[in-house]
This record gives sequence, structure tokens and C-alpha cells, in this order.
Amino acid sequence: MQNQVLILDFGSQYTQLIARRVRELNIYSEIKPYNKLPDDLSKFKAVILSGSPFSVRAEDAPHPDLSQIKGKKPLLAICYGAQYLAHFNGGNVAPSATREYGRANLSMVKDGDPFLNGVGLGSQVWMSHSDTIKQLPESGILLASTKDVENAAFRLEGEKTYGIQFHPEVYHSKDGKQLLKNFLVDIAQLEQDWTPDAFVETTVAELQEKIGQDKVILGLSGGVDSSVAAMLLHKAIGDRLHCIFVNNGLLRKNEFHSVLEQYQGMGLNVKGVDASARFLDALKGEEDPETKRKIIGRVFIEVFDDESQQVENATWLAQGTIYPDRIESVSASGGPSAVIKSHHNVGGLPDYMKLKVVEPLHLLFKDEVRRVGANMGMEPSILGRHPFPGPGLGIRILGDITPEKVAILQDVDAIFIDALKKNGLYDKVWQAGAMLLPVNSVGVMGDERTYEKCVALRAVESTDGMTADWVNLPYEFLQQVSNEIINKVKGVNRVVYDISSKPPATIEWE
Repeated sequence: MQNQVLILDFGSQYTQLIARRVRELNIYSEIKPYNKLPDDLSKFKAVILSGSPFSVRAEDAPHPDLSQIKGKKPLLAICYGAQYLAHFNGGNVAPSATREYGRANLSMVKDGDPFLNGVGLGSQVWMSHSDTIKQLPESGILLASTKDVENAAFRLEGEKTYGIQFHPEVYHSKDGKQLLKNFLVDIAQLEQDWTPDAFVETTVAELQEKIGQDKVILGLSGGVDSSVAAMLLHKAIGDRLHCIFVNNGLLRKNEFHSVLEQYQGMGLNVKGVDASARFLDALKGEEDPETKRKIIGRVFIEVFDDESQQVENATWLAQGTIYPDRIESVSASGGPSAVIKSHHNVGGLPDYMKLKVVEPLHLLFKDEVRRVGANMGMEPSILGRHPFPGPGLGIRILGDITPEKVAILQDVDAIFIDALKKNGLYDKVWQAGAMLLPVNSVGVMGDERTYEKCVALRAVESTDGMTADWVNLPYEFLQQVSNEIINKVKGVNRVVYDISSKPPATIEWE
């Protein structure tokens, strides 16, 4: 692909959002650490510099090599990037009198520059910086100001180089998408051809060329990523894709059979393996959360290995890895992160499984995965499914795990999730579930004293799971769900609702 945007990451919390906003314009973008530029820049038609928590005035300020970029390719510098351009090209960057954070409005907009087409006086932008550009470089031309920030936008004369002090990638910058479109489409002349339809066509062709007549094994999880990966591979190689769907005994109520039927209805070559007894036996008596995770991961690998050996001459392992799992980001110390996050459906395979890896979704964000799935005609019930942890209910049962506890939590979870769907709330929640707490509490049922379990309900809104806030579900809904759980699930006499955000809490309890 010769129609790409390179985003250099300086450690901003918004860097991934820049990439997603660019892709919403149907233009493909890639994120790279500022100190690890690709050797070959020819495929990138434009470059964007991200913001950063650092100051350009600091001795350890991130300092990229822009010798092959500035003045040679269209360049958009955001926040720290704009300050970097100013500071190292003869301008002046100094601490702000007050921290400039939050909403602001453009009070001056220069007429006639294509960068500002469709952006007028009063347009709301989002500021987030403690330094400010006091003076532009000698070649700088002022394009826009706010009441408190004179040099809110500028360009360098004789170049397609632009700097903006605000963040066009965030929702609060109302004309941010228009600005990005002006820069990428009108100024950088990029084509808007990155679409789900084009991705499916290109990816299927690439998979066919890479895999040839080989066989591929894929561990299905029931989630969006592995499901869409399976359908792409199915379109490419048909029955030479062998899917394995493992029941670890910790899935939601009836999920193993219902999801297996759904996969078979999609035409996938899938084998369901009920290993629930094997998992529960291995977990018996274990209470430590991390140890439980490791046991579940280990047993999964053993089961997956046993089943994959029954597929003769399989040479490839397919994984549902998506782009955020592979991005090498800049850490809080300013250097690249120590490791690239590793994530795939089978939880890590040992070296003795000598399989080559294929990752059909490695270029996509989660929302793009869903759009690709919709393009292939996949059911909304699969594409809209909430994230569900790999260890399943094993990390929602606090303390040791028994078949009785699993059954209780499955019933509680089913009531909660079904109620969300019936009341039109499911699609308004990013993730929801129930936790079985390792405490009993006193209650009264039918004039008799009870001493039974307490369950906690959890519903959060998020975009990527890195941060999350609890959902303010209606009191009437919570009352209805609580009553139904206590009346129908034997062994539970108390229901609470978790109103903790992430951070400081996590989405799951273990």
C-alpha cells in the first residue's frame, strides 16, 4: 500500500485515537515510536506527530529525526509536535501562566488556507498542555488563535507543514475530523480507499497466496476477533481451516452449545471440545487469582495441543490478534515500552507446536473488526457481543472454584445479561457481568433466616478497556434484576452493584 499515513508516537494518551480518526476517513495509518522510524518511508504520503506528556524544553525531550520528513512530505504536528516544530526551528516555547486544559474556542481564523476550510470562528477545540508557543519560527504563518492561546495553529512557509496546539482527534474538538480531512485529502492528496470491502478483498487474496494448500488451525473463543478472523480464513481457504472451540467449564450459561451451533450455521469447519471436567479438576481448591489464570491457560494449551494433533499436516496457527495488541508504544519514561503486548485466542503456545502464525486482523482496531465482519454478512449478535475474559467465570468467582459455584454464577449472569437485552440496554454497555463473592450474608426469606452468597453486578462503558466508567443503570432496572436473581437463584440472598471506575479499580475483580 502506497497510500498511508505515518503517526509518530511521543507517548500521548491520544495517539491511538489519532490513528482511529484517520481511518474513519478511510485512510490507512500506522503508529511507530518517534525513535524507531521505518527504514523505508516511501509508502507514507503524510506524517503526523502526536502529543506527549513531556516538555520540548527538557533535556530528555523526545527528539525524532525528521530529516527525511519535514519539507519533503506533508507534516501535521499536534500539541507537543507543534511545540517541537516551533522550538527547534527558531521559535519560542515557554511555560503557560496557567495550565491550558479543556474546551476552548477559536477567536481568530485566517481566511484562504485550505487547512481551515469549513472551520470558522467560535469552533470548539480541546487543549491539553502546560507549555505554550510564545513565538512562531521566522517562517511561521499564524492560522488560528483562541482567547488564551495566540498560536493555536500555524504553517511553515514554503512547506506543507502544519502545527496545531489543540487535539483534533478528540471528540471535544468539534471540527477535528474536518481539519484532518483538509490536511490528508486536500493538502496531502491521499485517497480515501481504506474500506471494509477493500480490506476483505485484499486480505483474502493475501491469505490465499501465503497459505497455499496448507491447513490452518484456529482456536475460537466465541468473541468478535476470533470469529471475524475465522470468517476471513474461511473465505480464503474453506474447509482447510480447522476451528477448535473449547468448553473450559467457565463459559456463560448454555454458551458452549449455542455458540457452537452458531459457528456451524456460519459454515465453519469447527469442532467443539467439552473439557470442562478437566479444567474444574485442575482448579480444585485453588484460591489465588494469578494461579487460577495460569492453570486455566496451561490446561487450555494442553487441550488445544491434543486436538490440534488430530489435524493431519496442519502447518499454520491462526490468531485473532488485532492492531492495538501489536502497537509498540512509548512508555511513561519516554522510551519505547519494554515489550509489545502479547495477546491471542489460545493464550500463548509452547515452542514444540511448530506452527507458523497467521494473523488476518493484525492491521485492524476493534471497531474496524466489527465493520469487516458486517461487510461479510456476519450476525449482529456475534459482532456486538460484549468482551468476555479468556479465563471466563474463573476470575469472576472470587476464591476457589467448584461446579456448584459455577452453576450459581451462570444463572445470575444469565438473568443480568438477558435483562439488559430485553430492556434495550445491552448495546449501550461495553461490558457487563456478575461476580460471586467469597462471603455469606444474613437474610430473611419466608420468615426464615438465611446465610447465603452475595453477588456483585458490573456494567461499564469504555472504548478499549484501558479505562472504563461504571454505567448508571436505572434504579428500576436494578431493582427488577435483583429481585429476579434472589427469587430464582438458590444460594444467593444479596445483590450489590459495582460503581467503581477504572482506574483505580479494574473491570474484572480478579
